[in-house]
Amino acid sequence: MSVSVCSEIDALPGVHRIENCSKEDMTALAMEMTHAVYPHDEVYGEFCTVETYVDCPPDKAFEYLADVYTLQEWTYSLRDFTLPDETGMVIATDKIGGQTKIFTRVESNEQAGTVDFHCSWDQGDELWMIYLMRVVPAQLVFKKPGCVILWTNCRHPYYLNNPFPEKGPPGRKVWVGDMWPFFYAGHAIELENLKQILEYRHRSELPMTLGGPQ
Repeated sequence: MSVSVCSEIDALPGVHRIENCSKEDMTALAMEMTHAVYPHDEVYGEFCTVETYVDCPPDKAFEYLADVYTLQEWTYSLRDFTLPDETGMVIATDKIGGQTKIFTRVESNEQAGTVDFHCSWDQGDELWMIYLMRVVPAQLVFKKPGCVILWTNCRHPYYLNNPFPEKGPPGRKVWVGDMWPFFYAGHAIELENLKQILEYRHRSELPMTLGGPQ
C-alpha cells in the first residue's frame, strides 16, 4: 500500500528525499555537513538534537507530525506504509537499508506539543529507536507567529550492537547504528524537509494529514 504524497514537494528548495536525491548524493551532503556543522563530541556522544523555526502555526505542525503517514513525505527514506494494527503500529520500508522493514508507533500529546516516534528496524516486539519531537509556539520563545520544532535522539545501546541479526533482510551490510556519526547531518536534512513542507502546506492551505494508505 502507498500513501498519497503531495506531488509538488520534491520541487521545494531544500527538500531531499530518495525520489529526488540519490543515496550517493545524500551521503555526500551528509559528509560535507559532518565536517563543517558540529563538533566531534556531539557526533559520537549520547544525544543528537536538532531544532528549527517554522513559519507554520503550532497546531498545524502538531497535526502534521502526529499523522504517522506524513513520515513518508518528510523523511528521506521511509516508504510503503501499511495500515495500523490494533496497537497503532505500522510497518514501512526504510529504503536507506535496502529492503529493511521499520516498525513505528506514534505517541503524541497535543497539550504538551509532543510527538514521539517509537521505532525499530526488523521487528516490532521492542521499539527501541525513539525519536522525541516537540512543537513549541514561537510566540512563547521568539514573540512571533509560527513554531519551533525540537528533535532529540538518545544513543540506545542497540545502536552499537544489533540484538536481532536474524530478523534483518538477507545480505544487508549496514546496521542503523553504523550511521550514528551522521545522525546530526541526516536529521538536520530531514528537519529542513519538514520545515519546507509545513510552510508550503500552510501557505497553500493544503490539508495537514495524508489520511493513510489508499
